[in-house]
Amino acid sequence: MVTRRQLLVAGGAAAATLVGGSLYTWLVEPHWVELVRRPMPLEHLPAALTGRTLLQVSDLHVGPRVSSDYLMRTFRDAQELAPDFVAITGDFVSYRSAHEHRELARVLRHLPRGRLGTVASLGNHDYGQAWRDLDVADEVARVATDAGAVVLRNEVRIVGGIQFAGLGDYWSPEFAAADGTTRGLFVPRPAARDPFANRTDAATAVKAIAAGWPTVVLSHNPDAQDEPMWSGVRGWVLAGHTHGGQVKPPFLPPPLLPLRNRHYAAGVFDVRSGRTLYVNRGLGHLIQVRFNVRPELTLFTLEPAA
Repeated sequence: MVTRRQLLVAGGAAAATLVGGSLYTWLVEPHWVELVRRPMPLEHLPAALTGRTLLQVSDLHVGPRVSSDYLMRTFRDAQELAPDFVAITGDFVSYRSAHEHRELARVLRHLPRGRLGTVASLGNHDYGQAWRDLDVADEVARVATDAGAVVLRNEVRIVGGIQFAGLGDYWSPEFAAADGTTRGLFVPRPAARDPFANRTDAATAVKAIAAGWPTVVLSHNPDAQDEPMWSGVRGWVLAGHTHGGQVKPPFLPPPLLPLRNRHYAAGVFDVRSGRTLYVNRGLGHLIQVRFNVRPELTLFTLEPAA
């Protein structure tokens, strides 16, 4: 016979577990950064770059929901890694007003910079409300450039002996075909101005990737991998966007992912012959909850492809 005292003890233990678990998912894991170390085999890698490192940073979401002190502390710790390259894969801000631009500038003063180069692409939140405001994207890019990053918006650039390509975000007007076709998961209102004035679209940028170079592509949303534009591209594609789902029940996939292809939750994927995708879980969040999906910095070590 279970006594009243035993029931109270069991109930108290269950309540304590629930409260403790809630506090953990709110106060601990969202700021408990994991440093993930991985090899990055690259074709045509010069001997001088073998053993060099590339640090991927993603999804800062500077704004009211992410602690700037946490981001700056994480960056100060990351500086000790002394990476040779730094690649930032978008969602610098969760945009609400010009305040986010000012706060981003303050945070990026602590950004670790690659000894051979720092490159970046934009994410959907960097395009403002409904991900269509190119003026917001221009200002985010300006702040990142002032912080020492080469911001690639449908561009290809050789930096430190690596061919980097950076694509406009998949949900943004900069990704769409020049005829205005929208390729994203959502079809929000048109951009206020022509996104292709003096620029190119993502598919054209991909075609500009040259063979014979070690190649790394920055493309915030991993759904872009399923577009029919990657023929002949060999190398790595670095993405973010998913936050790993932020909550992952044991032995189950994350229930909420902002993707068409929910296979691309987090981690490394062999997408096509010669092309590897890596999806970083990001540092920030939209809601301050993480469970079994710690925020992430990824440190790749460059090595020749077998």
